[in-house]
Amino acid sequence: MIPKLKIGEFESKIPIIQGGMSIGISLSGLASAVANEGGIGVIGSAGIGMLEPDFVKNVSAANKRALQNEIRKAKKLTKGIIGVNILVALSDCDELVLAAIDEDVDLIFLGAGLPLKNPKNMPPDRLSKALAKIIPIVSSARSAHIIFQYWAEHYKSVPNAVVVEGPLAGGHLGFKRENIDNPIYALEQLIPEVISAIKPFEKQFNKNIPVIAAGGIYTGTDIYKIMKLGADGVQMATRFVATHECDASPAFKQKYVKCEKKDIGIIDSPVGLPGRAIINQFLENVSQKMNKPLICPWKCLRTCNFRKAPYCIALALTKAKLGNNKEGFCFAGANAYRVDKIISVKELIDSLLAEYKKAASLSPA
Repeated sequence: MIPKLKIGEFESKIPIIQGGMSIGISLSGLASAVANEGGIGVIGSAGIGMLEPDFVKNVSAANKRALQNEIRKAKKLTKGIIGVNILVALSDCDELVLAAIDEDVDLIFLGAGLPLKNPKNMPPDRLSKALAKIIPIVSSARSAHIIFQYWAEHYKSVPNAVVVEGPLAGGHLGFKRENIDNPIYALEQLIPEVISAIKPFEKQFNKNIPVIAAGGIYTGTDIYKIMKLGADGVQMATRFVATHECDASPAFKQKYVKCEKKDIGIIDSPVGLPGRAIINQFLENVSQKMNKPLICPWKCLRTCNFRKAPYCIALALTKAKLGNNKEGFCFAGANAYRVDKIISVKELIDSLLAEYKKAASLSPA
């Protein structure tokens, strides 16, 4: 039997978390569909309000409103577990965390930065009393230790789980470009290191802290192998893009179906991080310095030097999400080229579970 995933008092029937994909790729539609199949559905919050009519004039309010609306929609569509992915590097990270807590979301995944300070305007005990369980996303055992040590010392508590994301993930990566292909940074190497790093905190606080693996996990066989290494669950994003329920446009999904292995590459993002994307003419123009810097409608990420940026990444990703690939591009995981058709979330999860069970049956006792 495939094990369940327990995070605090929340328990999913299967140990699969749908990765939160921002700029409108995973909203209430995809998240609720995954939750209805026994997994954990996650809404991506970055740039979530870009399609709101008042976004340019009132960015923070538009993002907050859009996030609240998507959480409410998801809760109407499912009784399963719903999470939100919020980037620590976002300029309005604090406001989004508060909005998610106010809407009684189940889980809050915090990535793209170390959550080491209490969000502003939040009472010191707000996080500990909130229904939502906090789950940082890390790319190393060192990052996990720093976060857990800080929380232990300053909050007298620790996060409820941790996601360790390897270098085969899509989107922005927590690795230096030269380390992405280095075997010592492979997910299989990171999992036991992170498990060891949080063991002392499990003992100190007398609680189970699940370790969830992410980045490059594509099949049920992959899930089985990763969990044999000690992971309590997996997070998958790329596979869920190629589903009918994904909130991206059909044209966006077809980029996954049509891309080949040679089309997937590493780019230098305007926010100062390497990222994995499907290379297209837009990105080719960027590499040849043919794009002209745009007026920044909103400094969405603290790390973005928008005065020198060749383009607005939030705008480019949003246009691609809507199907305009000439003025944007698609982030994607290393295995996106393996996608060959669009299926339902149910079909995907059924196939993953069948592959997992087959791998388990063939494994030596």
